[in-house]
Amino acid sequence: MNAGADAISLQDVVVRVDGRTILGPLTLTVRARERWVLLGPNGSGKTTLLSVAGGRRSPALGRVDLLGHRVGHGADVRTLWPRIAHTSHLLADAMHPGLRAEDVVLTGIRSSLSPWMTDHSPSDRERARELLLRFGCGHLIGRPVATASQGERQRVLLARAAFAHRELLLMDEPCAGLDLPGREDVIAAIDLSANEPSPPTVVLATHHLEEVPLSVTHAALLRGGRLVAAGPIQETLVADPLRECFGIELDVRREGGRWQAKARGPSDPPFKG
Repeated sequence: MNAGADAISLQDVVVRVDGRTILGPLTLTVRARERWVLLGPNGSGKTTLLSVAGGRRSPALGRVDLLGHRVGHGADVRTLWPRIAHTSHLLADAMHPGLRAEDVVLTGIRSSLSPWMTDHSPSDRERARELLLRFGCGHLIGRPVATASQGERQRVLLARAAFAHRELLLMDEPCAGLDLPGREDVIAAIDLSANEPSPPTVVLATHHLEEVPLSVTHAALLRGGRLVAAGPIQETLVADPLRECFGIELDVRREGGRWQAKARGPSDPPFKG
């Protein structure tokens, strides 16, 4: 997909469960090659938005266009799935623990949970090993993925997403449950994907500003299933929209390209910088 085209276009989208609206009405456009972060508290609709953006959930109302194709109206959304990578801790948990790390990467060919559904050439296997090395997981080659840490598994999943050059990469809390070194390794791996010859469009969901990679260009803030603000990251991650999003007074700063936030106490001076 050409840079500047719309990778995701949501127009007045509403998702309901048992008659209750859990997302929307919501309008959002993500252009090809942009890299977005979705921020918001628990229950704000981040995971639901990712499922709509990945063609895995149909809205009750509204229009959804993904990678230049209108979802619905007789179109088979499953034809888009091979062009979209979706990583989450649920995907890591669904993988058979006996799979070797390179086998997990090979499942990226068909976005399957098992590498045995496809014949793999020696060049496929070599590329899988090269991607593990590139994402800092060379030491896992030949090892069951069950022996990897949570952070290592997330990096293996990023290598899996890179294997088939997916156009759209959706990540649901890739740093959830990680310690500090694991978090920083995953963030570095996400930034690495921005340096690919044809980098994917990225939408990443998290609760924490500290988990926003350097390469992210845009941000969307959600609360109660509605957009609070959306746009270029430096215009969106500012005090007033973040206060409305999280419901508390926050001091926000950016240092070395990375974001930080903390609750402001009654006597706290604002952050400098």
